[in-house]
Amino acid sequence: MTPEATQNLLTQGVKAVQARVSHFPKTVIVLGSGLGRFAAALEGTTTIPYGEIPGFSRSTVVGHSGNLVIGSMSGQRIAVMQGRIHAYEGHPGSAIAAPIRILRKLGAEQLILTNACGGLKQDMSPGSLVLIEDHINFTSFNPLIGPNDDSIGPRFPEMSDPYDAALRAKLRAAADEAGIELKKGVYIFVLGPNFETAAEIRMYAKFGADVVGMSTVPECLVARHCGMTVACVSIVTNHATGISIVPLTHEETLATAERAGQNLEQLLREFLQKI
Repeated sequence: MTPEATQNLLTQGVKAVQARVSHFPKTVIVLGSGLGRFAAALEGTTTIPYGEIPGFSRSTVVGHSGNLVIGSMSGQRIAVMQGRIHAYEGHPGSAIAAPIRILRKLGAEQLILTNACGGLKQDMSPGSLVLIEDHINFTSFNPLIGPNDDSIGPRFPEMSDPYDAALRAKLRAAADEAGIELKKGVYIFVLGPNFETAAEIRMYAKFGADVVGMSTVPECLVARHCGMTVACVSIVTNHATGISIVPLTHEETLATAERAGQNLEQLLREFLQKI
């Protein structure tokens, strides 16, 4: 997509949201697989289906509703992306980039990512919450590939602190106050859609990864490129292949994410009081 076509799409998306919401929040939370119910806890909500926003594509994956929900929690006005799209669905990088860029143009300043992931270590048991400190992109997929629009961000964005230290400190403090165990780790992004083999999992662990998943990193790259600060909390929904003694299923991912989602909601409530 050319820079001109990109700007036209972003402008259309911005106008579609502004027609429904006069003042857009500075904080956006992206909900991963099975976490869509978080949006139901917001107060005074405006819900906009992705299909009504140019530039937003609806996911084909179960557990991703496909709504932008604006409302309040813990006295803070926030926006929630109820579901995301993935590269493995066949979406190009421009489709994953567009929603984040539209939110940035609307005034969003910080992006809080969540996801369901597999644990690569025994202590990363199902239900664990993990504060992501860094990531490994183990794919050739990058939504920044292609012509660069300097009005959006630099050609070569710097990534020494992809997950903002100040936001991570606030999430850590929120977990302590809520009495929630919050582990820390490195997320490795794989393309999917198949679950990983046991040999791959052993390799990822040797690379320094703690959890593995099929999302999040592209959104982080886009957000950092356009000047947003980013934080990420992962829910471990299963031990990865070779550690788990049972076959992995997406149904298990959704069920575990829904159960652990209560802790995540409590954590985010505390966090929102600190920003």
